[in-house]
Amino acid sequence: MSVSCAGIGEVRAPLLQGLWECVRAGQEDILLSPYLPALYGFVIHLLLCAPFLVLDTLGRVCQRVRSWRITAGSGPPPPLRRWVGCFWKVLYQYLTTIVPATALFQRVRSPVMPELAPSCWQFFVEVFACLLLFDMLFFIWHICMHRFPWLYRNIHQLHHRHHIPFALAAQDSNSGELLSLLLLALSSAWVLGCHPLSEAFFHLINSWLAVEAHCGYDLPLALHRLLPCLGGAPYHQAHHTLLSVNYAPYFTHWDLLFGTFRAPVKRSQ
Repeated sequence: MSVSCAGIGEVRAPLLQGLWECVRAGQEDILLSPYLPALYGFVIHLLLCAPFLVLDTLGRVCQRVRSWRITAGSGPPPPLRRWVGCFWKVLYQYLTTIVPATALFQRVRSPVMPELAPSCWQFFVEVFACLLLFDMLFFIWHICMHRFPWLYRNIHQLHHRHHIPFALAAQDSNSGELLSLLLLALSSAWVLGCHPLSEAFFHLINSWLAVEAHCGYDLPLALHRLLPCLGGAPYHQAHHTLLSVNYAPYFTHWDLLFGTFRAPVKRSQ
């Protein structure tokens, strides 16, 4: 018996409806706060970086962990003081620029909290569409920041201080660049008319992919090993090393199409 995709989505909707009702219960003022997107992004980024801080700590004493480090002279994992210094720089960017600017954007956007959760099918389509749209927008903006000298010197060059990136450095950028990327992510969900639950999950996946791309490890169960369409950390480390390749944040199709793809650096054994 055939069942349409929409039908499948509607059947499974109660799973998301229960989650959505739990999230909404007495929390609408918080969910509608203009400060929520920036605070959510900052906290999620820190939480997702935590496992890699553990790996970097273990990597200083464990050869097995060091064997997962990407080659090309990556050296030992970054010390704790580098993590702490990066944390304070990112926190300063958020407090001085990201939080007030995104709050203004949210007031213009005027988000609403619907009573119903998305169907499972709607949830999947919205999250995947956001990933595809943001991937394209980031690719265009990233190339512009490299191809126009003024943009590179004044906006993007700061991020490339990290020739060998680590997880927390995913957001260690000029405040203008960090703000532009967050606004691209928010705008992607806004343009597509995403349900808030879909948007929250998209931002979670977006943060994880950014952290994983900068982590400096080619882990055995990394997403790019499970999904060949993703670039992952080796792909992005090639960008930090060579500068003129691998501009897309997630997928490889735009770099393949425009001839800027470079095969990832293989990890050491």
